Amino acid sequence: MPNKKNLQERLLRRLDYQFNNSELFKQALTHRSAAGSHNERLEFLGDAILGMVIAEALFEKFPDTDEGKLSRLRSSLVKGKTLSEIAQEIELGDCLYLGEGELKTGGFRRGSILADAFEALLGSVYLDSGFDSVKSLIQKLYQQRLSAMSLETVVKDPKTRLQEWLQSRKSELPQYQLTKISGEAHEQQFEVECRVDFLGSKITEGSGTSRRNAEQMSAEKMLNLLLDTQKSQ
Repeated sequence: MPNKKNLQERLLRRLDYQFNNSELFKQALTHRSAAGSHNERLEFLGDAILGMVIAEALFEKFPDTDEGKLSRLRSSLVKGKTLSEIAQEIELGDCLYLGEGELKTGGFRRGSILADAFEALLGSVYLDSGFDSVKSLIQKLYQQRLSAMSLETVVKDPKTRLQEWLQSRKSELPQYQLTKISGEAHEQQFEVECRVDFLGSKITEGSGTSRRNAEQMSAEKMLNLLLDTQKSQ
């Protein structure tokens, strides 16, 4: 198996980029669980730069589209799941420096760690050689996704769809309650109830690796339940 240095060199070839300051590259790859300067500040910077570059790309691609749809398109491209997918495509996880605990629990495959490291990598490229370089890299990594993006791909999330469905019927908005958190700190599972008073009181449950994901699942179940109930009446 290639050692970490060889894997990192392969990553740079894949990105077609060479760092002037190799310490920035190392910092971008260092999780907070490892010794040395970690990548959280670079992640903060990379997140802001990525959002701006993607916003500009969508603004140019869809000149007649309103702000709401552009925002949803951007969210789909910069959300954690998309970032971790790109990180997997460039095999970023193999290059990371992790603490012993994260190594034992497979941190190099964990979506949140990969997404954060990807943003940190973008932040490090910006500091190393400026905005034009990181913009070019983002455009390269997102080329296929941006090309495939269309207005038909704008899909509102379940919580938004449920809220709009209820508002259109002049019903009270749903209430969400966190009912349970289980698992170790690095891989917690959240359970959330969604309660709605429409055509009778109804409760659905959802679970996920974050409270937001659990709320989205419970909202989707609730919307399906309400639609089925309405059809049967």
